[in-house]
Amino acid sequence: MMRGIARRPAGFPRDREIILAVVLAGAVPALVRAEYKPANLRLATPWSQDVDPAAPLPEYPRPQMTRDAWQNLNGMWEYAIRPADAAQPAKFDGEILVPFAIESALSGVGRAVKPDERLWYRRMFQIPKDWGDAHVLLHFGAVDWEARCWVNGVELGVHRGGYTPFSFDITKALKAGAANELVLSVWDPSQHAAQPRGKQTLDPKVIWYTPTTGIWQTVWIEAMPARHITHVRLTPDIDAQALKVQVDGNASAASMHCAVVALAGGTEVGKAAGKVGDELVIAIPLPHLWSPDDPYLYDYQARIVEDGKTVDEVRGYFGMRKISTGKDDQDVLRLMLNNQPLFEFGPLDQGFWPDGIYTAPTDEALRFDIEITKRLGFNMTRKHVKVEPARWYYWCDKLGLLVWQDMPSGFRPNEYEPVEMPVDMATQFQTELRAMIDALYDHPAIVMWVIFNEGWGQHDTQKFTAWAKEYDPSRLINAASGWHDRGVGDVRDIHSYPGPEAPPREEKRAAVLGEFGGLGLPVEGHTWQEKKNWGYRSYDDRAALTQAYAELVEQIPVLEGLGLSAAVYTQITDVEIEVNGLLTYDRQVIKMAEDRLERLHAPLYAKPPRVTVLSPSAAGEAVTWRYTLEKPAAGWERSDFDDSG
Repeated sequence: MMRGIARRPAGFPRDREIILAVVLAGAVPALVRAEYKPANLRLATPWSQDVDPAAPLPEYPRPQMTRDAWQNLNGMWEYAIRPADAAQPAKFDGEILVPFAIESALSGVGRAVKPDERLWYRRMFQIPKDWGDAHVLLHFGAVDWEARCWVNGVELGVHRGGYTPFSFDITKALKAGAANELVLSVWDPSQHAAQPRGKQTLDPKVIWYTPTTGIWQTVWIEAMPARHITHVRLTPDIDAQALKVQVDGNASAASMHCAVVALAGGTEVGKAAGKVGDELVIAIPLPHLWSPDDPYLYDYQARIVEDGKTVDEVRGYFGMRKISTGKDDQDVLRLMLNNQPLFEFGPLDQGFWPDGIYTAPTDEALRFDIEITKRLGFNMTRKHVKVEPARWYYWCDKLGLLVWQDMPSGFRPNEYEPVEMPVDMATQFQTELRAMIDALYDHPAIVMWVIFNEGWGQHDTQKFTAWAKEYDPSRLINAASGWHDRGVGDVRDIHSYPGPEAPPREEKRAAVLGEFGGLGLPVEGHTWQEKKNWGYRSYDDRAALTQAYAELVEQIPVLEGLGLSAAVYTQITDVEIEVNGLLTYDRQVIKMAEDRLERLHAPLYAKPPRVTVLSPSAAGEAVTWRYTLEKPAAGWERSDFDDSG
């Protein structure tokens, strides 16, 4: 029997969680739950049945910068699909459960939207009376891909980009004391354009999966003063025992003063004050460092102040940690955490769900993926060509899991080699890359930005690598994971299936294995489709899979001795017809015994063995061998033997 996973997985205590008062949008009819049902649910997760159509994903969506006055707009919306050039429909087609993409079972619709079609959304909402004359911002966690928004018929703007949050100030469009109409239209070209899209395709097969169109992260509104904080940028500096903080505000707050307090367990440990937009420095004496083994988080409070009075205030958290490269005691360039070598080992994590596609059914499900990764003995994960909701990174911060964050790839069909990207799409790529870094900058768990995956839409590699390094010098930059190396970035990354292997050692870039493994095992009753599932290399039973996995992992310590600093195994879960996961796609079955995996992984974090190369291998350089068809003279095996004859 394979091991099943409990619906309420244990493994980590439920201690500190950010809990805020949620202002409900009004009474929800009791019939909502009864009338809603998933559409064509092919494979359920343990959390599919926990989805509440009256309040799906009700948690505060931005744990690192919180306010008390907010309202969740997730739930049942109206939807319609019309030709892309058609006007707003007078009548809608039915109801959809936001924030699940229309293609997903949990949306209640479960149908594709073509590039020549447009998806429309509509819902009514009311502003709580106790918000008074506050400014109100409408937030979208993510909408794929081009979104145009109206409130009460007033067009607010257009946002392009499928993976990052955006907001509109809806204050002037609101009706006081009355219901307000919110309308959103979405167009998504999918693989028929070069915008960042990751692994989405209208023709799912092998390693390409069901697309996501429209809203797929939480929609919410937030009340705040006219002069308010827009962003808090947090940069730990453990060498200086300090936290650098930049509090940004909207235009009317730009000339005001701000104050920031750092707290440990509710006790003030440091503070600083200055102008909005300036970099402040808070001394953090003898900081409690964040690491996978000890993911300690401090709290902060940031305020805008006028005449000694608080105008606006936000709260959040930060971690004191440093990621860098450096030489170990064997003169090998390694990845370093907090100035100490740390081998980083983790799975590829694509973030797909059989019920919600891009969207986890519940926050408990989102947390589970991080918990199980830790439980299996990994200290890192590579988030593959997808950006998650902020709460996923919150759980990585809180539970202690290092993250390599990929930029979602963008390219047209068959463009697997470096390309000449059209100017508008190259500009769009940089816009979305910057938006991703801005949105995720404060998360201590993220230690590396991966600009390109293999050759998928790879373009202007040197330019983007230099830009990213200047924009965020606090993290490592992986210019391209696998395939086409341009000699830039902080790491030299190769892919090897099944592998493993290590790239040649370099003086200025650490050697990492960005993908290996891909060992497949379909588990009956837990696959996306019954037959014709796919793996890089497939096995018939659990024992054979486990033995093959062990043979791969047991080679890694020798590669560490040769200079390897990290490895990424493909992958944490199956995804649609791809069955390379350590877990099934529905998260119901772990394909190998947990204790065996933990024992296999533990040696990887020990000090690397000292490896002496007696003879160079052809993997590193050309090697000339001499041979004879007759038995050579005595002593031929000695290094000083004259083999010229």
